[in-house]
Amino acid sequence: MRLPRVYPILDTGTLAARGFSPVRAAGAVLEGGAGILQLRHKQHWGRAVFDAARELARMCREAGVLFIVDDRADIAMLLDAGVHVGQDDLPPRDARRLMGSEAVMGFSSHNVQQVCAAGGEPVDYVAFGPVFATASKRNPDPVTGIEALKECRALVEKPLVAIGGITRETAAAVWAAGADSVAVIGDLLPAELNSLSLRQRMEEWQRLATQ
Repeated sequence: MRLPRVYPILDTGTLAARGFSPVRAAGAVLEGGAGILQLRHKQHWGRAVFDAARELARMCREAGVLFIVDDRADIAMLLDAGVHVGQDDLPPRDARRLMGSEAVMGFSSHNVQQVCAAGGEPVDYVAFGPVFATASKRNPDPVTGIEALKECRALVEKPLVAIGGITRETAAAVWAAGADSVAVIGDLLPAELNSLSLRQRMEEWQRLATQ
């Protein structure tokens, strides 16, 4: 598959801390030109969260944008979305059995050994990181750095998504190191967060991706 160069991730915990809803954020990001959108929710999936995810799936479908649910293959199936699984989630082969051959699936890796193993899994893309220090996870894996990203690029043929602490200032170096796409969480959200500023930030990221 061909991934968009910018991969925005809406983390519900981060958004809640800023008093901003995922649906409102998704609307701004989609207006800003996103070609893919992931919803990441690390807490209990209650009805309100599922309803929000269903609305995001509808918005992405109408915009022609790929919608990805983090961790939860079952939720992704219900929403006819793609899924991104981590090292501690349902193994990719089991998730693929559930979701079928057509669903888009990503898989997280955090070191060279995991990247090599991911190359043989039935996934569409591999994420690698954290490339830089990140504040979006409570217990992040060790920082990998740019050099490890370059090494991993040579080890896997699947599209490679770099993740972890990537900002507008560092994105060019990450793309140059071989990443097909950069996942953005923290730097997606402006200091003064509203629908207009978020849309403009997404537009800024889109411009960076074409330089």
